Amino acid sequence: MGDILSQEEIDNLLKGLTDGSVDVDDIKNQDDRQVKNYDFKRPAKFSKEHLRTLELIFEHYGRLLSTNLPVYLRKNVQVNVVSSETVTFNEFTNALSNPVVLGIVNFQPLTGNILIDLGANVGFSFIDRMLGGPGLPLEKVRDFSEIEMNILYKLVTISSQLLREPWKNVLEVEPVLERIETNTQFAQIIAPNEMIAIVTLNIKMGEVEGFLNICIPYMTIEPIIDNLNTKFWFTSMVNSDSGDHRLDIENLLRKVDVPVKAVLGKSQIAVSDFLGLQVGDIIRLERRVDNELDVYVGMYKKFSAVPGTDHDRYAVRVTSVYRDDDDLKAEDAAADE
Repeated sequence: MGDILSQEEIDNLLKGLTDGSVDVDDIKNQDDRQVKNYDFKRPAKFSKEHLRTLELIFEHYGRLLSTNLPVYLRKNVQVNVVSSETVTFNEFTNALSNPVVLGIVNFQPLTGNILIDLGANVGFSFIDRMLGGPGLPLEKVRDFSEIEMNILYKLVTISSQLLREPWKNVLEVEPVLERIETNTQFAQIIAPNEMIAIVTLNIKMGEVEGFLNICIPYMTIEPIIDNLNTKFWFTSMVNSDSGDHRLDIENLLRKVDVPVKAVLGKSQIAVSDFLGLQVGDIIRLERRVDNELDVYVGMYKKFSAVPGTDHDRYAVRVTSVYRDDDDLKAEDAAADE
């Protein structure tokens, strides 16, 4: 109904045509429609919403890398999302340098693979750090040796396993690193004209800085493409965090290994006596034979026990438990004395 002119608008238009204030040719040439060129060779399969959700997923992934990689590299690592875009697979491979570190990851249960592209300078820095060096890249880039590839395989495997947690709100995935390629010709996982999404992360370790690209083909995540929206992502995140995790935390704590030791006693001897110790010599302790032993968990005294054996091994039997109140009472008694 918006295209129908009123009687007043018709009269004004006829008046303008009569006195020459309105040109008929100008009216014919007017076109309010915005025409955009569409390239059928590069169909827009990923929307801005899809890319934004991928950025949210890999922001979480970057935080996991920043937490886990320093455990192996023994140096602070910062990982941040830089950008996301869609290109053809051919454009992506043509832009890669040589040599390159391409981890081909099987993205189970989805059909197909994704690629983890690690910059060569960052790869050599990681290798140098893993071998005890300061973590500096090579001045002149060369091919990776077999030993270096084995080291990178371990790091890329760890990085691929960390993909589980960020994708949990979209799909429970089981990423498995199949192999690492240093030549793009052997990493043709899809057709060259297929569309992919690339999420670029910046990795900084000390003075060394480089990029980590995650290549996600459309055909790999096509079954769950409708779930790649922020509304679904945040809804799944809220639902997954609504439960009580106390039992899960308790179960994890029960699996933590802690050192436990039973102290027979203490003594002080001269260094010369220590160097002259022989088989059969006796060292006098401050504790009597019939006294109970102190059992330490980590650095803290937690139990008292009596020594004994269990089959062919030495053992202790716990007789009492030290509480925090017992330590406070002991400190108060010592202060009163």
